[in-house]
Amino acid sequence: MPKLTPLVLPDPAALIVTLRRQRVIFDADLAILYGVTTRALNQAIKRNSKRFPNTFAFQVSASEWGAMRSQNVTASKRNVRFLPWVFTEHGALMAANVLNSERAILMSVELINAFIRLRQMALSVDELADKVDRLERGFRQHGEQFQVVFDALRQLLNPTEVPKRKIGFRPAED
Repeated sequence: MPKLTPLVLPDPAALIVTLRRQRVIFDADLAILYGVTTRALNQAIKRNSKRFPNTFAFQVSASEWGAMRSQNVTASKRNVRFLPWVFTEHGALMAANVLNSERAILMSVELINAFIRLRQMALSVDELADKVDRLERGFRQHGEQFQVVFDALRQLLNPTEVPKRKIGFRPAED
């Protein structure tokens, strides 16, 4: 009896891209994760179209697809007759529910965890940028205050020459 090799699937986080300011996954990648063909996935989506509003899934426009193909080698390796669909976090979960297979359910959990990790990373980057902005603003305020101190020190170190009075008696001039 031949040994079965375990199925090696890509990391779901590596398949998530940003499109229209949303994190999404392509239909072909989602189909691989869920163990179905892209055609079977898209047919299931069409049969249950009421479950997939535009906030869950949308079709990539021709201009978006052209731009992605020119910028990304992985996007250009697909032979595409139809423009691909992309799924948001909620759409990917809904697709697992529509497919209703054990693998789709297990992989949907992994995929949702990947979306969550990416969201947390984005938040930490935003928080870091906010802290840098606050530090910069604080430095500007303190920088102005330090400038006043430096100006006072310069005046003390380089006083303006005031003519000194000569020592001794001087008769009053008439």
